[in-house]
Amino acid sequence: MPGHIQDRWYKVETSPNGKAVRAKTDRYGTGLRYRARYVGPDGSEQSKSFPDRQKSLAEKWLTRVKADMDAGQFIDPKAGQITFREYAAKWLDGLTTDLGSQEVVNRRIRLHAIPYLGSRPMGSFKPEHMRTWLNTLSLALPNATYRRAIYDSVSSLFNAAVDDGVIRSNPCHAQSVKAPEPEPRLIHPWPEERVFAVRAGLPERYAATVDAGGGCGLRQGEVFGLAEENIDLATGWVHVRQQIKRVRGTLVFAPPKRGKLRDTPLSPVVAAGFREHMDQFPPVEVTLPWKTPDGPPVTRKLVFTSGVGKAIWRSYFDDYIWKPALAFAGVIPPKQPGEKRYAAAPDDGMHALRHFYASVLLDAGESIKALSVYLGHSDPGFTLRIYTHLMPSSEARTRTAVSAVFLRKPAPDIAPAA
Repeated sequence: MPGHIQDRWYKVETSPNGKAVRAKTDRYGTGLRYRARYVGPDGSEQSKSFPDRQKSLAEKWLTRVKADMDAGQFIDPKAGQITFREYAAKWLDGLTTDLGSQEVVNRRIRLHAIPYLGSRPMGSFKPEHMRTWLNTLSLALPNATYRRAIYDSVSSLFNAAVDDGVIRSNPCHAQSVKAPEPEPRLIHPWPEERVFAVRAGLPERYAATVDAGGGCGLRQGEVFGLAEENIDLATGWVHVRQQIKRVRGTLVFAPPKRGKLRDTPLSPVVAAGFREHMDQFPPVEVTLPWKTPDGPPVTRKLVFTSGVGKAIWRSYFDDYIWKPALAFAGVIPPKQPGEKRYAAAPDDGMHALRHFYASVLLDAGESIKALSVYLGHSDPGFTLRIYTHLMPSSEARTRTAVSAVFLRKPAPDIAPAA
């Protein structure tokens, strides 16, 4: 058996005749009687106390400790005493993803996990605690997609705690803990009438942002980060090389999402729109740090800038440029006197232009693989899952193909017998 068990109620003394005898200690009859001790893998002595008549439990506990050490699965009991809040602070400080992603995860943990789980020691979490938390979260946040993102961040935290030897298993992985399932939603692309109505409702300075989003499939940050050098009017390509992001309250240049640089075909009509825009609003040199607020300065001659020649803040654009255009097009109700904000439009942000772009290409027969490249998706399977319902159906193609053949059938040379 590893370590040893100390009996606090008795001690061994030497009698006058030289024999070893048991004698009661000053603690006899009070407190926990047995203390099981062992030396941990880090060389420190650890212990756990047990009450009277439970020496066998102390022995079994030491046996399990030895088995865990031999199997490389030993968890220091003291490690699990750190609270969720304390461990979360350490874990968040050690994240190695880009700063923008770190901010997102930090916000999820800080706002939606720590208020409910923060004071509980990491080693005390059970599946029931996660079920209760998820139920509380469902009442506070009706958006299942957002709840799933929060759950994934918390589960990642617990995975790290397992790796760090703080806990033995992730309570989120228990069979009884069900991750939030986002409700399936089909993308409903804007009709072209809406696209051009919104474009007409934008100030002239920003009208061509619709061309960049709906005609080239650029994300909003990529539209704002589009530089003159990225538009090749001669060969008909848009080179997506950077976006504008907000990191810790500062605008920065950064690579496109997931670092995927790409080239998107530029139609002559959209190219003419860009040329007309740049003639009316010449590109402006803007200098921003690269990737992080303290990153090296980078200068780009931006196609779209604010009225004072600065990089565009997404929040300002959404509230004061985009939503008035939505109201102009009848997508959302106009702002009433006394109201400070327009109605929420979660499905009608600039991202709707990318869905429109995808629908146009699919309707024209473009392949999912090519569309995935032009949109900068991680793989064609992801693109297919989003837009499969927009693809021309096989049934329609079958009917068209068969009809074409039978419309060409020759007339019979001999009339059938009566």
